[in-house]
Amino acid sequence: MNRRVAQRLILIAGLLVLTFLIGTIGFQVIEGYSAFDAFYMTLITITTVGYQELTPLSHTGRVFNSFLILFGVSAVFFAVGAMTQTIIELELQDRYGKRRKRRMIEKLKDHFIVCGFGRVGRNASYELQRAQVPFLVVDRNEQRVERALHAGMLAVEADATHDDSLREVGVLRARGLIAALPSDAENLFIILSAKTLNPKLRVVTRASEEEAEEKLRRAGADTVFAPYSMAGHRLAQSLIRPHVLEFLEFATRDVGPTIMMEQIRVEPGTDLSSKTLDAILTRQDLGVIVVAIRKSSGEMLFNPPAAMQISAGDFLIVLGERPKLQNLEKILTR
Repeated sequence: MNRRVAQRLILIAGLLVLTFLIGTIGFQVIEGYSAFDAFYMTLITITTVGYQELTPLSHTGRVFNSFLILFGVSAVFFAVGAMTQTIIELELQDRYGKRRKRRMIEKLKDHFIVCGFGRVGRNASYELQRAQVPFLVVDRNEQRVERALHAGMLAVEADATHDDSLREVGVLRARGLIAALPSDAENLFIILSAKTLNPKLRVVTRASEEEAEEKLRRAGADTVFAPYSMAGHRLAQSLIRPHVLEFLEFATRDVGPTIMMEQIRVEPGTDLSSKTLDAILTRQDLGVIVVAIRKSSGEMLFNPPAAMQISAGDFLIVLGERPKLQNLEKILTR
């Protein structure tokens, strides 16, 4: 739409410039007008203001002026009509776009909210987009919102530190929130507001300063990441245990288009709860690797044995191809 509008504006400007050039050059050549007088004569001719001629025109000048009136007035009317059409289209597009966006937000449920589309929020949004989960971006910067929209994301221009803005993006129905604004104070404010509105909401954030990490946790953040500490840890690990770090990168990021690590919850009522891992994986021939099990009690069991019994509420941390992980998820959440 924006490209079409730009092309239309270029066409209108080009047509008007061509009309003025023809009229100005014509009056200079035929009547011997100065450049300004020729331009002025062209202007009053194509705008039909009705002023008299600067000097009486010759027969050739009147013939030329007749063609200029027909061509110039038509060009001006076309330009006015095209501009009016463009303004109406932009107005309708803006209204329809806002209404459509509002309907899409109202339909969201169990979604994620990304507050801030800077470097951290942008990468978090790309990861959510890759995981194909419902989410939306909130940022008060118009250019960042446009960038998110161009990336195919649902984005809203608003101040996430305001309670009204959080309500508009469905914080009461949301599953989780990422506070990724530049300052710790703003993230702290968002966490307090979001947790007050929806105490069950899972909130994760980043801490620029180490001193702010504990404050963010006390405010209600379930997970706090310190980018500088994490970067330093990774740098050291890449020297001391490079192959371990390589495996972690392998496990936490997509390797190719299919292999990934996922967490799958064993839902109550499924036929396979209270079964052993071996019984589930062998019976279904899924071809996945269970790296760990987080029990409903909170205990994390790494490299669980095949005889390990799973129960409703457990989370399986599984590595495998996306289709096979989806099959396992269907079985355990049936």
